[in-house]
Amino acid sequence: MTDLFIPILIAFVLIYALVKNVDAYSSFVKGAKGALPLMASLLPYIVAMFIAVELFRYSGISAYLCKFLSPVYKVLGIPVELCELTLIRPFSSNAGYVLLRDIFSTYGVDSYVGKCASVIMGSSDTIFYVSSIYFASTSVKKTLLTIPIALICNVVCTILACLCCRLI
Repeated sequence: MTDLFIPILIAFVLIYALVKNVDAYSSFVKGAKGALPLMASLLPYIVAMFIAVELFRYSGISAYLCKFLSPVYKVLGIPVELCELTLIRPFSSNAGYVLLRDIFSTYGVDSYVGKCASVIMGSSDTIFYVSSIYFASTSVKKTLLTIPIALICNVVCTILACLCCRLI
């Protein structure tokens, strides 16, 4: 079914355009042309986010933070093995998936740690990446509480994810 989804979607769009008497190719080119300036304006933010995540991870700061935060994680019921994942995930989805793969290979997909990591990856988002892209492409200026509230929600979701995995 998944292999057929994209071809069915493309066929549906082409049939819809034919019924509405719209030149699908011209509309596609016009949309792609409009996306280029947006991509050019977002590129510096994306590159900065990728560089920051790589520096954070490879500088050893994440390892020191994990060591410092491990007592807090134990009190909150979050496995300490997920510390780096919970620190990196708000910045980068790709780095989060690399860490998820490492967790799966180390602890297994059916382990408590693997299940918690899966639920955390599915229930959290790249807060800083999404915020930088959204705020760069809109005229929203009052962003003071956005990041702190999103981070608090992320921590609550992480705690609940681990609690749910413990109960299941």
